Amino acid sequence: MARITERSQRGGHSGVSIEDVAAAAGVSTATVSRAVRGLPRVSPATREKILEVAEALGYVASSSASGLATGRTRTMGVLAPFVSRWFFSKAIEGADRELHARQYNLSLFNLGGHGSHRERLFSKTMVYKQIDALLVLCMALTPDELDHLQKIDIPLIVVGGHVEECAYIGIDDYAASSTAVRHLIDLGHRDIALLHGDADTDLNFDVPRVRIQAFKDVMGAAVLPVRPEWDEWGDFTLRSGQEAFRRLWAQPGSKPTAIFCASDEMAMGVIFEAARAGVRVPEDLSVVGIDDHDFADAMGLTTVRQRPDEQAELATKMLLDELNGVAGAVRSAVAPHQLIVRRTTAAPPS
Repeated sequence: MARITERSQRGGHSGVSIEDVAAAAGVSTATVSRAVRGLPRVSPATREKILEVAEALGYVASSSASGLATGRTRTMGVLAPFVSRWFFSKAIEGADRELHARQYNLSLFNLGGHGSHRERLFSKTMVYKQIDALLVLCMALTPDELDHLQKIDIPLIVVGGHVEECAYIGIDDYAASSTAVRHLIDLGHRDIALLHGDADTDLNFDVPRVRIQAFKDVMGAAVLPVRPEWDEWGDFTLRSGQEAFRRLWAQPGSKPTAIFCASDEMAMGVIFEAARAGVRVPEDLSVVGIDDHDFADAMGLTTVRQRPDEQAELATKMLLDELNGVAGAVRSAVAPHQLIVRRTTAAPPS
């Protein structure tokens, strides 16, 4: 008699597991998973054999019992570290737009940062939740998390930054950051501070590191000093921009005439706190960001524009195309960026 397993309970039946089907068909569990879900990279003969074995054993892959011919849930997962921040909310909006047009559902996995909830989600929810494909939004992944995602054997793509061994869609962060810093230098600034994201080298996510390196390289090419006391970090939020400005302006000695911020939200925090301190933007201090946040135009923020909604929409289209049998549909792609000059940057005070 076939044994009852956690995997069989996941499938919505009480006796036959995916391991049983794999053993009977003489294939791996990954091949069974792909065959019953209708995913590519399974030969027609192998798929037919697996479906016959599964039907004979009474195995149903999807809790929705949508049929062995496809095994589809018509649901795509979106994995996000946060849902309240601008980049992620815009990306989710873009993914949902494409899913709605293709009559697919969206299942949101909100990690909520680090901690026990995140660990539980990766060890339990991602294993048992029935989804056809997964979109991972701009986030750092631990090696264990990355290994887990690569084992779930469904189409996967990352939006917003490079993650090791995964297809991804995002702007060229090095070029975008270089554009912002060169804009300040072209205006005549020589004393430029850096406000970057956390560059935790233990995580598989390189956006903060790339933006830091671009700043250093452009400053070096212009023979300008990178002053360690003007190196501040934040977590891409408005509050962290405020806190960074307070730390920077509390230091003794000269002050920078410009700040390159690795996100618009941090740049907005700098601008708000500068106003409280009586520092005029851009007369005393120029500020540039990256993103083109919804509030950037109203604030007159000079920034490097990107469109996370369009990035996620394209990524979603790729995933759905692969599910429909388009070979090589999921691939890495570079999204466009554009310098948008507004009122927060000007020549330095004479």
